[in-house]
Amino acid sequence: MKKNIDQVDPAWLHGRTAVVRSDFNVPLDGDRVVDDHRLTESLPTIELLVDAGAKVVLLSHLGRPDGKAVPELSLAPVAKRLSELLKRSVRFIPEQDDTDAVAAQVAELQPGEVALLQNTRFLPGETGNDPKLAAFWASLGDIFVNDAFGVAHRAHASTSGLAEAMIAKGGEAVAGLLMAKELEYLEEALRDPERPFTGILGGAKISGKIGVISALLGRVDRLLIGGAMANTFFRALGLDTGSSLVEEDSIDLAASLIEQGGDRLLLPVDCVVTHEIAEGSDARTVSRTDVSDDDKIVDIGPETRTLFAKEIARSETILWNGPMGVFEIDSFAEGTIAIAHAVADACDGGALGVIGGGDSGAAVDRAGVGDRVSHVSTGGGASIKLLAGAEMPGLESLTEEA
Repeated sequence: MKKNIDQVDPAWLHGRTAVVRSDFNVPLDGDRVVDDHRLTESLPTIELLVDAGAKVVLLSHLGRPDGKAVPELSLAPVAKRLSELLKRSVRFIPEQDDTDAVAAQVAELQPGEVALLQNTRFLPGETGNDPKLAAFWASLGDIFVNDAFGVAHRAHASTSGLAEAMIAKGGEAVAGLLMAKELEYLEEALRDPERPFTGILGGAKISGKIGVISALLGRVDRLLIGGAMANTFFRALGLDTGSSLVEEDSIDLAASLIEQGGDRLLLPVDCVVTHEIAEGSDARTVSRTDVSDDDKIVDIGPETRTLFAKEIARSETILWNGPMGVFEIDSFAEGTIAIAHAVADACDGGALGVIGGGDSGAAVDRAGVGDRVSHVSTGGGASIKLLAGAEMPGLESLTEEA
């Protein structure tokens, strides 16, 4: 087990500087944060440190600027919104590549004050896990707190590199409260789940989730498959999929998963099809055996929604990652919204429902049930890696619990 920030003596934190890796990779509209879910989830760790009288230095990436300063990916709007949420000033430090300027401004912080550095990915050494960059960030503080579950699967300078550099200088690298909560829910769902245990997987590609599918097939009582990845399974069954998205090179893989899963793997029995994936285009519901040559499968059909909802209703543990169709378009969102409501209803009845972030998190929010499920992860990609049993450098590099 890794040490958490709430296991650190608050008296020791007073007056010391905590370098915190958060995940503020949020959508922006100009200088406005469109969705502040990740910011609000980060507040407990920041508030714990502030209440203890620590000086807090926040690090985060935003988007993919590829090691260059991209003005529209500045974290300045995040600092502004974070100030509003914390109800205290958050100093924004824009001179990311001027280490002397950054160090000088951090040194000015008083106990209980908070600063946010510029986008870590403006620096080319971030994604390359440059040890010099990691050592510089470690030099700014006395303890490192990794609260960025969304990038725990990345070996970057501000994640595993910073943890190693902090430990090398005699400090500790601990998990933040959000990181600890993410691990608690995801590991609880996998380690010793209450049964029946149902997994729900959607999205576009089997290849991107092959590790998750294989891992879950050995653990779940039912695995429900939707989204475009279901099309590849249909082809493995010898069904026509029209002009739908199919991973041609994964058809044999899908066939082996069908054989491996047996009656634990459930595929859609009907689907919504269209000729054009666009808002307002004509759509109709057909059996999975009646897809025409020019049809595109864009959602699960009503029979499938009912079938899947019954499986979800009888579940005690539910793990969901990936939409059931092209849910960004209202006409094709009904399947995904139905699954969101089914999971929320099960949670209302006492089930543990964990949503794997990304599009699934957006779906429960769109359905208005985000506050009724047990947990919505802040890291879609990280949750997939964890579920598949992949290495998590940002986690593995932290200090072990005594």
